[in-house]
Amino acid sequence: MSLADRTEATGTPAFVPDPRLTNEDLAPAGKRNWKVFDLFAMWMSDVHNLGNYTFAAGLLVLGMNVWQIFTSLLVGFVLIYVGMNWMGRIGQRHGVPFPVVSRISFGVWGANIPALIRAVIAIMWYGIQTYLASVAVNVMLLAAWPGLESWTHSSFLGLDALGWISFLSLWLVQALIISQGMESVRKFQDFCGPAIWLVMIALAVWVLSKAGWSISLTSTPHPVSVGEQWRQWFGAIGLILATYGTLMLNFCDFSRFAPDYRTVRRGNFWGLPLNSTAFVIVSVIVTAGSLEVFGEAITDPAELVAKVGNTWVLVLGALTFAIATMGVNIVANFVSPAYDLANVWPQKITFKVGGMISTVAALVVTPWNLFSNPTVVNYFLGGLGAFLGPLFGVIMVDYYWVKRGRVDVDQLFDATPGSPYYYRKGVNPKALWAFLPSAAVAAVLALVKTFSDVAPYSWFIGTALGAGLYVLLCRRERAAGSAAAAEKPNPVEV
Repeated sequence: MSLADRTEATGTPAFVPDPRLTNEDLAPAGKRNWKVFDLFAMWMSDVHNLGNYTFAAGLLVLGMNVWQIFTSLLVGFVLIYVGMNWMGRIGQRHGVPFPVVSRISFGVWGANIPALIRAVIAIMWYGIQTYLASVAVNVMLLAAWPGLESWTHSSFLGLDALGWISFLSLWLVQALIISQGMESVRKFQDFCGPAIWLVMIALAVWVLSKAGWSISLTSTPHPVSVGEQWRQWFGAIGLILATYGTLMLNFCDFSRFAPDYRTVRRGNFWGLPLNSTAFVIVSVIVTAGSLEVFGEAITDPAELVAKVGNTWVLVLGALTFAIATMGVNIVANFVSPAYDLANVWPQKITFKVGGMISTVAALVVTPWNLFSNPTVVNYFLGGLGAFLGPLFGVIMVDYYWVKRGRVDVDQLFDATPGSPYYYRKGVNPKALWAFLPSAAVAAVLALVKTFSDVAPYSWFIGTALGAGLYVLLCRRERAAGSAAAAEKPNPVEV
């Protein structure tokens, strides 16, 4: 329902949103046709990727066994499920994307701070994920057609000819999909999520058959002490939370299209605790099978597929990894910056324009050079990633504890001094006072080697600090809100 439609339905005087704060994409969603399967397929697209496969397989190599990996990541995905439901409820209830949700706590202009932090991270990873997929595709293309090796002898801007062809092919297909808007995104997720499952199951069956249908679920190629196993167990939970902290922050970008909150919960349930844990287990079983068959734990699925030796299997594998990367890229690294950039200049930048800006930026930064530079990946992107926890903590506490879910959606598009979300010159200083020190602590824990033992928990610690500081700063505001709530009904419940 649009802003104008809602005011007409309620019989209130027509509200005219500030053009500096709104366009068709930022306004409350009018079409809410994302069903349980759409959200379930979205999670399949996000989870079924090379990064998650390698992450799960790497835990086996570090010293955890299959059962330990299963239990730790199941706990992690249950916690992620809870967090996604919290943010999903906000999006579904009010129908607005993440940058508009951020206005509730950070102010109508201050919302650009969390929006741009999320956008920069997404754009960088959008390029890097596309590059990593192109590398996997190249591995299989070279295995299928060794003559292509001559295309790797010369390079331009740090990438050889075959790399450019693979990268630009993936880049162009993604650009085509996202240029059609969120409805195109929904349809693509519905296809690619289940498709990846079929290939992963086929790969697991092939490896298990080669291993004689017998692998150990309690052994590991590199045994460690019990104490180290427990450290790794908790560390795996912290790392998976940090990984999904990006999408947890802006999941409202998707839940805003669901017809009711029950749909959000059910889609998340099937997609997170069940599907995500199942994918992790299949990944680990395949890796354990590779240890039995080849005498080493192969954590790169592209390398494993290349060992099949069949040209058509290699071609299918290349297509599969390409589709998997496009799926996670569009979910985690495209939708968010498209909305975030639109929020900066709504009069000129729509969702589609923001998406094209993000796509071009992801190419211009030459992500292969970024990925080859550990300083950029670890300190720049790692540091920014540590900021996401405090942002999540502040936004959740503000909505559920301070505001108690009472939000006047119209006023989110009002930059008039004195309006509820104008705060001080459009920025809520309390949100900044809670966010900045929490983000600084989280970044130090994530980046400084002295704190390497607690680095996996930097997202969780940052979230707790941001939430705790905001609670201290907003005690009077909550008390005042409680008194006001007793005198008048909820202004807008969408």
